[in-house]
Amino acid sequence: MSKSEKKVTSKDEDKKKSDEKAIGDAIIAAANARREELAKEALATRSNKTLPKVVKEKPKEEKPKESKPKEEKPKESKPKEEKPKAAPPSKTDTEEESLPEFEKSFVDKISSQFTGDVEVGYIKENRTRVNVKKEKILEVAQFIKDNLPFDHAESVTGVDFPEDKEIGVVYHLGSYTDPTYSKQVLALATRVPREENPNPGNDSTKLPSLRDMFYSVEFHEREVFEMLGVYFESHPDNRRLLLPEDWADLPPLRKDFRNKGR
Repeated sequence: MSKSEKKVTSKDEDKKKSDEKAIGDAIIAAANARREELAKEALATRSNKTLPKVVKEKPKEEKPKESKPKEEKPKESKPKEEKPKAAPPSKTDTEEESLPEFEKSFVDKISSQFTGDVEVGYIKENRTRVNVKKEKILEVAQFIKDNLPFDHAESVTGVDFPEDKEIGVVYHLGSYTDPTYSKQVLALATRVPREENPNPGNDSTKLPSLRDMFYSVEFHEREVFEMLGVYFESHPDNRRLLLPEDWADLPPLRKDFRNKGR
């Protein structure tokens, strides 16, 4: 290589180096400028932030202690003389005052006629009950039919009382003929002995039938007969009504009756 060519090459290399240095200096300068900008922004942000205020708590005021009042000794007082109070009215008095007059009037007729044989069960508005000894059921029923406007039996029911060894029979009497008695229901109730091993018609569980006085009892008495075992003497058709004639078990409405197989 000639000297002239070497000179040209060295100049090119120097120029290249100087260009690279200039580029590097420019990059460094730009980086420094960016750092300064970021630092300024950080300072501005810090200066804008305010420190939280410290709130001083006020000291709590202590309440003065309450002083307990001195206990005063109770003064001795002389006992007052109490006046004797009037005795409260007895239950019978209050009950008689609250009884409806109309219902009480015809129940009193029955009870006064058969003193000792009739007990008043209850007297309410439109509902009354008298309990009668079984030996007097015919006489009392006839008295009611002849002296009061009760002209028919609305129903006849039976109730089993195994603890008392009795069966109750209740006739519910009403009136079609007298409008003042149209809402009245008089329960005429009695009881008969209860046999442990019933044999209807051949044991002591019997009552005289009221069918001749109140025709409507015919089917009701037959039902009480087969369901509870009460035999009604002088009933014209004392056959079973719902059960078969060869029924050999206990009357099904007695409380000790159990279905077979259960």
